[in-house]
Amino acid sequence: MHDDRPDVLLTGLLFYDLVLTGLGGPPAPGEEIWTEGMGSSPGGIANLAVAAARFGLRTSLATVIGDDFYGAYCRDVLAGQEGIDLSLSRTARDWPTPVTVSLALPPTGGALAVHDRALVTHGQEPPYSQDELMGEVPQARTALVHLEAEPRGWLAKAAANGTQIYADVGWDPTRQWSPDLLGQLSLCHAFLPNETEAMAYTRTDSAVAALGALADLVPVAVVTRGGAGAVAVDQTTGEYADVPALDIDVLDPTGAGDVFGASFVAASLGGWPLEERLRFASLAAGLSVRHHGGALAAPGWYGVDRWWRSLTDPALREAYGFLTDRLPADPGPPVHHAPVTPPDPARRH
Repeated sequence: MHDDRPDVLLTGLLFYDLVLTGLGGPPAPGEEIWTEGMGSSPGGIANLAVAAARFGLRTSLATVIGDDFYGAYCRDVLAGQEGIDLSLSRTARDWPTPVTVSLALPPTGGALAVHDRALVTHGQEPPYSQDELMGEVPQARTALVHLEAEPRGWLAKAAANGTQIYADVGWDPTRQWSPDLLGQLSLCHAFLPNETEAMAYTRTDSAVAALGALADLVPVAVVTRGGAGAVAVDQTTGEYADVPALDIDVLDPTGAGDVFGASFVAASLGGWPLEERLRFASLAAGLSVRHHGGALAAPGWYGVDRWWRSLTDPALREAYGFLTDRLPADPGPPVHHAPVTPPDPARRH
């Protein structure tokens, strides 16, 4: 029987991202610095949507799009270029599409170098809430969500209609890390925070300890550890996995966590073993940081296939040997990466 439900249902705030790379450091007050690289792309919830769509998943996105240049560009990329269903989205007049300038900063931390970015954003509260956008909440195979302190009503409805919810969580600007948020995990199939968030919410002092605490709350728990890889446990199968990160030169880490989450969902929908799911998600996230950030850095099947075909390292060939049975015969055309100057959507047609 054919399943015509979306593979992935998403809702959240859409941004227009302008990413600047090649910085020696952030500018001091009164200082002007020049960058070596720049790219523009849809961002925010678009990071998850594009990453999922590029793995061939039927992706439905409910978001608010401003009636301005930035919104028109994002709509054109998401629907026209990436084939994402925007029928649940709304265009808002007299509301500006949020814009983020991302400064990809040089690594810090010596041997355990951490690549990060600083963000400056302009935006306003959207005129439609997530619950308004979702309406009756259509059935979907999965939903990818960012949990927030205030629970969204549509999540319970999605869980009730059989949608498996894969959740992440963002940085808490209050630094309170209220454990109350973890109560929402009762609605979720999987939870994929990074180690800083996981330890803060569970009041533990290591990624493994945080994983143990989360495994009591959700069937599938994953804790990402940046350059140290990721650990996960799947209570439904009894599997545990601990995989290293790939050694990849980082251009821009923007959206890597979202690429990880969407890739993990793609592999999960394929029924892969936990270690394969974790390695695949780590690989896709690693490939994404080699390009200017956000949505258009997602590698999709094309990027993974190209990496696998060019791979000569015997250890990696062995660790990722499962890809020979997982890669599609046709990985599709080359993906579009972030342009330096966004084209005018009005002139593309």
